[in-house]
Amino acid sequence: MTSATGVPSASMTWRGSPWLSFAGRRALRFVISLWVLATAAFLMIHLIPGDPVRAALGLTAPPDLVAARREAMGLNDPLPVQYWHYLRDVVTGNLGNSTLSGLPVSEVIGDRLPATLELALTTFLVVLVVAVPLGALMAVLTRGGRRRGGELAFTSTSVILAAIPEFLLAVGLMGLFAVQLEWFPVAGRDDPGSLVLPVVALAAGPAAVLARIVRTELLSVLDKDFVRTARAKRLPPRLVYLRHALPNALTATLTLGGLLLSALVAGTVLVENVFAWPGLGSTITSSILQKDYPVVQGIVLIYGTGVLLVNLVVDVLLALLDPRSTIREA
Repeated sequence: MTSATGVPSASMTWRGSPWLSFAGRRALRFVISLWVLATAAFLMIHLIPGDPVRAALGLTAPPDLVAARREAMGLNDPLPVQYWHYLRDVVTGNLGNSTLSGLPVSEVIGDRLPATLELALTTFLVVLVVAVPLGALMAVLTRGGRRRGGELAFTSTSVILAAIPEFLLAVGLMGLFAVQLEWFPVAGRDDPGSLVLPVVALAAGPAAVLARIVRTELLSVLDKDFVRTARAKRLPPRLVYLRHALPNALTATLTLGGLLLSALVAGTVLVENVFAWPGLGSTITSSILQKDYPVVQGIVLIYGTGVLLVNLVVDVLLALLDPRSTIREA
């Protein structure tokens, strides 16, 4: 049983083996990627020259304090033993303790993670809400070579916005709207207005890129036979665009959207530091400067796991939109 566009129905795909094989491959890839990520985070500390505890506590720290902290962190054990204990602790959710404060790393991350999630998810929603309708509108308005001036303005603006680094745009927005005009707070997370400038700085480039992709994909879909058939049936333009054309253009959009959400990880680190946003980005920067490597290690694990989860969700959603992809990989 197939749909009107020739795509196998979801019911047929679920009853067959391709979905089970697809899920197994994706789950295995996810587990292997997590192991590689955890191993890289472990080696990150042990490949750093010198004593990480001495580097964090300072050259003037008493030797007995350094020795006690090394013993508490298990750094006196052989490297294979340390690796085994580390993997065991990661699986159970124990990310160790901060070298400086002695607090559990999971507690430090738990205090800062909500701020980063708020910033990243709000930015992603803004990107989707702005980019998808804008790209679709520009595809409809400029189809067939119409409104060349509007197309040129749209393309030029999107290229410029995509080329501006997030931190540079963040500094410019702060200088104009926070310092000069005083419309928004300069830094912090004290009120909803504090979220506006960081979100704009993070969303401008990805929204410009995604809008161009939506326009390009929709222009391609509008020339397909099933869209011509829908028009031949004299369906209202609203149904042609929203029910037939746009859903079929969202596959590439969803793929790019997942990549953009993953890229927001790096963007939040820079933007959080510009606006003193109390999230993981500013925490990892201060931890690197203070040589608090267990905290750096834990945040790297959280960021990496988030990226892997995003990629896994995107793969599943793409398979739901186009079940043929699970058959082609089988």
